[in-house]
This record gives sequence, C-alpha cells and structure tokens, in this order.
Amino acid sequence: MTEPLDIFRALADATRLRILALVQRMELSVGELAQVLGQSQPRVSRHVKILIDAGLADRRKEGSWVFVALGPDLVVAPVSAALDAWGRGRLDEWVAADLARLAAVRADRATAAAAWFEAHAGEWDAIRSLHIAESQVEAAMAAMLGEAPVGVLVDIGTGTGRMLELFGERAREAIGIDRSSEMLRLARAKLHDRANTELRQADLYRLPIGSAQADLAILHHVLHFAEAPDLAIAEAARVLGPGGRLLIADFAPHGREELRQRDAHARLGFSDEQVAGWFEAAGLASTRTETLEGGELTVKLWLGRRPGARLKEVRAA
Repeated sequence: MTEPLDIFRALADATRLRILALVQRMELSVGELAQVLGQSQPRVSRHVKILIDAGLADRRKEGSWVFVALGPDLVVAPVSAALDAWGRGRLDEWVAADLARLAAVRADRATAAAAWFEAHAGEWDAIRSLHIAESQVEAAMAAMLGEAPVGVLVDIGTGTGRMLELFGERAREAIGIDRSSEMLRLARAKLHDRANTELRQADLYRLPIGSAQADLAILHHVLHFAEAPDLAIAEAARVLGPGGRLLIADFAPHGREELRQRDAHARLGFSDEQVAGWFEAAGLASTRTETLEGGELTVKLWLGRRPGARLKEVRAA
C-alpha cells in the first residue's frame, strides 16, 4: 500500500500535477506528454517514475512507445477528489494551456489514423468485398448479445477498437487487447473520450487479465489469424466468470487459398463442429449459432457461455 507521505511528495511539484491532470483525461505516451508540457522526454520520464512509485500513475510499454495512465482507483480517487475540492472548479492557467495542446495531440492522432486507413483501404476493401456488409455483421452481433448491460467486456484482438466503440458503452469496464502497437494507437485516437475503456498490448494466448474476471469476451475476425485457435478460445474462456459469454465472429470453411499469402490468414474458416468442440473443451456451452451469407465468404457467429449465474448477479447477491 502506498504511504500517504509518498503521495504528497509526488504531488509537491507543478509538472507532476500537470501530468496527473493530463492522464486523467486520456492515456498519453511519454513523447506526447513531453510535447504538451514543452519539456524533454528524459525530464518527463523522471517525473512519471515518481508518480508511478507513489501509485498515482501506471506505465505500459507498446513496441517502442511507453504509455502513461492513471494508477489504481484506490490511490487516485481520493487525490482527485481533494484536488477538485481545493480548486473549487477553477481551471489553473497551466492546465488550461496544457488542455489546448492536448487537443492538438488528439488531432495529430486522428490525422495519423486517417492516413493509415487511406494507405490500407485497398487491403480492407478487398476482404470486405468477399462477404456480407460489416454493418449487417455488427447488427447480428448486437441482436445476439441483447441489450442487457455488461460488467467487464474484453475485446481480444481489438484492432482499431470497433467492438469497443459498439459495445463498450454498455459495460462498466471495457478492455481492448491487441498485439500490435500500431493498431492500439489507432484505437486510442478513436476511443480517447471513453472513461471506462482501457487498451493493453498483449498476446491473445496470454491475456493480462485474471481468471473469472470478465462477463463478455469478443473475438471479432481474429480467430482465422490464430495458429492455435483452440488455445485462443481456451484463454478467452479462462477470463470468463460464471455466466460469462464468448462471442466469435469469423468465417465458415472456404477455399480462398490466396488469403493465406496475401492477408496472413492462418486458417480458412471454421465449422460449427470445430467451434463447438473447442467450446466444450474450454468449459463453455454452445448457446447459439448464426450464419450470415451474401458473399463469396460466409460469416458465422458462435456464442458460448460458461455455466452458472452471471458475475453481476453473484456480486449483487
């Protein structure tokens, strides 16, 4: 447990107060913090380390980037409440200037995301042209999940964060996981204003989440990239608590061999029997399957559920 003295020592510096105010609004890389603060990266890194040692901040390495986020709510919430009370709603001139520069950082992220999509539009369009419109896939997923609120949502292989964008608002906590730091930067550009959303870089075979912590996990057009889809499903099932659900959207078996070379597809679709067998091995019951035809590739939805009462029902009892 962090000592109160360490917390107050960490806060006894204007730059560290400014950093705390910034990461309250969105996760930022050390480079972005340096850009907003107008200071060198080594100097900002030293300030960040002091905040981390005090439990007020956390850092995650994604490729060559290091992102800074708020620390545990147990430590940060009382500090934020105190700062808000002492400030009585007034916006410090330094904070106001920082927020203006933060808006520029957000704009830079959005511009980079748009440029990336423009450069890769042909690749995305080539795949999408082979199957039913993605809007219809998303509508079918929403119908399958229903409108009930979700406790903890985990989007595995989140990519640009589309599933978090669609379903994150109904969750108390939404976690997006991807191995690609580039994809996570794109997701951050899209989801920077979602207070309940967290993005983490990790492998789908080793999720950075404890067992039985999630209510819903999603694998949206991810499984065909997995060399060991059975292990990916087993790992997704591990993080689900009683009553937790796993929704998979992927392709039915097909013969488009060129997708292996052109788009790095490890598997050319999955049968209902395969997925049902993997669900059973992972301790999940197959509850619903849907087929979405309308192109050269058929999209399938599979929903599995861990037996037992849902996590939110258990916590409420």
